[in-house]
Amino acid sequence: MSIASMTGFARAQGATGAWRWSWELRSVNAKGLDLRLRLPSGFDALDAAARLAAGRALSRGSISGTFAVTREGETVSIRINQPALAAMVEAGKQAAERYALPAPTLDALLAVKGVVEVVEAGLTPEDVEAITRDATGGFEEALAALGTMRLAEGQALLAVLRERLEAMSALVQTAEALPERQADAIRARLEEQVRSLVGAVKPLDPDRLHQEVALLATKADVREELDRLTAHVAAAHALLETGGPVGRKLDFLSQEFNREANTLCSKSNAVALTRIGLDLKLLVDQFREQIQNIE
Repeated sequence: MSIASMTGFARAQGATGAWRWSWELRSVNAKGLDLRLRLPSGFDALDAAARLAAGRALSRGSISGTFAVTREGETVSIRINQPALAAMVEAGKQAAERYALPAPTLDALLAVKGVVEVVEAGLTPEDVEAITRDATGGFEEALAALGTMRLAEGQALLAVLRERLEAMSALVQTAEALPERQADAIRARLEEQVRSLVGAVKPLDPDRLHQEVALLATKADVREELDRLTAHVAAAHALLETGGPVGRKLDFLSQEFNREANTLCSKSNAVALTRIGLDLKLLVDQFREQIQNIE
């Protein structure tokens, strides 16, 4: 199973009778699954069906969906108010006879307000029911397209995450091989520092020097940190191989990476090790930034 991003866009459209409808879905990262729909009046039944479908298909992400319905062809019709027209004709005849004037023409009567009505085509309950049925399938189609896009984005992120993990592993191996971590190197550096401070000419007491070297080596030992970093890198690789909704687990691992890198810097007894710790922190930040978008 592949990892998926939480970013994506999809569109689906269809027709039901004289009505055309369309879905647009947009997805961004979120801590959980949040579905927000904009629906025309009368289509509330779509909300429940869409939420069930989204819950089955996705684990995380903020999904914004817009559903639109339009009528194909003519959207208005003309209707003559026959009772009103008949009343106007009769009134016109009576006025013409009384005042000896010509009877009003048809075009004059049709121009009277209320005789001709413009009727906009509206959705009937039957239309809404049929569209809801078809549009539910359309939402699932858009959801599948959104999932495909999120998977494609996830594959691109996968390459980036693996690159960061390999770089972390290389830094850990470099830290493992640092000569400054060896007891002999610590002994030589300590002896030089003490001599420069006290101006000692004769050699220092070997037993006392050995004790101080052992104490400093213990304080500066980063064996556990390096082992844990190696284990965390392996665990992250395993999660990426497993795939699926692993974003939260990777986020937890990134916090552990950061903790070990901080400890590495605080326990460092050499500039080279400090630099490795700082480079690790930079890689961890980049790693964590990328996994914020993993489902």
